[in-house]
Amino acid sequence: MGMTTSSVRRRRAGSAVTAAVLGLLAAAAAPALAATDGPAGHPAAGAPAGSAHGAARTEAQAHTTAQGAQGSAHGVARTEAHTTAQGAQGSAHGVARTEAHTTARGAVEGAARTPLGITRLAQGPGHAVAITIDDGPDPRWTPQVLQVLRQNHVKATFCMIGTNAQKYPELVRAVAADGHRLCDHSADHDVTMDHKPVAYQRKQILDGKAMIQKAVPGVAVDYYRAPGGAFTPDSRAVATESGMQPLGWSVDPKDWSRPGLPAIVSAVEGKLPQQPTVLFHDGGGDRSETVAALKQYLPWLSARGYAFTFPVRATP
Repeated sequence: MGMTTSSVRRRRAGSAVTAAVLGLLAAAAAPALAATDGPAGHPAAGAPAGSAHGAARTEAQAHTTAQGAQGSAHGVARTEAHTTAQGAQGSAHGVARTEAHTTARGAVEGAARTPLGITRLAQGPGHAVAITIDDGPDPRWTPQVLQVLRQNHVKATFCMIGTNAQKYPELVRAVAADGHRLCDHSADHDVTMDHKPVAYQRKQILDGKAMIQKAVPGVAVDYYRAPGGAFTPDSRAVATESGMQPLGWSVDPKDWSRPGLPAIVSAVEGKLPQQPTVLFHDGGGDRSETVAALKQYLPWLSARGYAFTFPVRATP
């Protein structure tokens, strides 16, 4: 049967639809071909015109990918830089902590060599006594005290105020020349220094020691006695770090208050503790009662078999 005009039209319409569908499929496939086969940014040879749009999209995607990669690179660089900075900062903190720990360990080891405890004992067994003389040197009283000690063959420990040692260096040398031990009694004898900042305490202690040592270079300052006996944990630590044993006393006749000769003698000749450290003064005022008391007390001790020594350099 022959084809009618309407049939021809329907066939032509169907072919057009089929061609349109095929064209759409080719256009959809073109970007993939352009991305894999053609030079970067251009469609493959013989590719449909629609593939150019696909190539453009691919180039845009590649640009976006490149930007993303660049951003990732920057991100990695920033992350690595930040990590490096953090690592450097951490290393710096680590070094600081290590140095602080090393310093603290050194201080502890220094303290272990010179005990932090306040010693109040005389060296030696049984009948041993340590005579200590505070607050000098004084141009009037120190020579008199030295003379009494010399006459009785006694070696004592002189706890000197730094500013006095600076003012009378010849007296410091006379004390050292007679074989007595030296003790730092702070720079200015501030009896309130235990209530002052640690930096102030440190300065008082170290300046006092330096003033004494300047008068007798090379002679050791073995002890530190706080003004009024007002030690603090910090002052003891400063002293021990500097190689000085914190020094207290076990017998105090309060001769500095001038209670009268009988009161002084009674206090020092009373019941003595084992290995006593006895406190006297050669500075800070009129010390005539002290000189008189020493003239009686030293022979009294000798008659009872006491040996004169220095304070121990160890924790009691």
